Amino acid sequence: MFSQQTIAYAIYVLIIAAVILAAEAIFLFFSARRQYSGAVNRRLKRIESSENIEAALQSLLQERGLDATGNYLYSLAFYNRLFLQSGMTGNPLVYLASFLIGGALAGIVVYLILNSTVFSLLTLLLIAVPMPFLVLLRMRARRIGRFATQLPEAIEVVVRSLKAGHPTPVALAMVGREMPDPIGTEFGIVSDEMSYGLEFVIAMRNLLERVGVDDLRLVVVSLSVQQTTGGNLAEILGNLSEVIRSRFRMRRRIRAISAEGRMSALLLSIFPFLTFGALNLVGPGFYGEVWNDPIVVPILVTALLWMALGDYIMYRMVNFDF
Repeated sequence: MFSQQTIAYAIYVLIIAAVILAAEAIFLFFSARRQYSGAVNRRLKRIESSENIEAALQSLLQERGLDATGNYLYSLAFYNRLFLQSGMTGNPLVYLASFLIGGALAGIVVYLILNSTVFSLLTLLLIAVPMPFLVLLRMRARRIGRFATQLPEAIEVVVRSLKAGHPTPVALAMVGREMPDPIGTEFGIVSDEMSYGLEFVIAMRNLLERVGVDDLRLVVVSLSVQQTTGGNLAEILGNLSEVIRSRFRMRRRIRAISAEGRMSALLLSIFPFLTFGALNLVGPGFYGEVWNDPIVVPILVTALLWMALGDYIMYRMVNFDF
């Protein structure tokens, strides 16, 4: 029923997919363990193990890919920002090198099993090039989601502290002491930076750069404006907390309403490729000599472009700003 060549290609594809999924599963396993162990406030744990708070602050910054002054270590701004906002710890170049080494080892394994240089190089490229960025994007999205969920509660902590008569830096420090990560450590870093001479506005902008949450921009602007013009900051932040909660509820509601559209877009996108693969697997000669026709390639390119346009339109229909 199936030709030997078709079966061999199917086995090759399954082996490559298994290697890639195994590598991702191992990484996510250790990442989940690190996330669970870091559920408490890492800054407080670091301060407890170090008598010098300034050394603890520099250590927290350096393990996020920054230097002791809070600047990027390398000139690749996009990658540095992605690494920083993902919450990953360690050196950004070492992180890339780990995927390169893992891809090389996986490629060697594939070569020993299949004796195919093409599939070996393909495995290396798939693991070493897109995989590090996909993992960072996923981790950043999860971290931003956790931070956004904690933000209204953190604002309420600040509001209660301000109503009790504490100044703004002390109120921010209370968030760093009372709340778990990621928001606890981030606000604690802001408090430590101000304690060692950094201006309030610059410390808050550094916080926004480290986190990348859109709702946090409202908080940073409110605090910065209040520092220069004055006003009832507790009332401002209380209203802002309610606005952020309303935006969060609206975002969840929109996601629930658009779930059908997103699933339809996914199925319509992958269905042609699944159909093509199934037809080639069941009947390798189904298309006959049509591939030799010179008009086939332009038609396929046009169809792929139309599919990409349709995917973009469906994406814009289910994802929008509000």
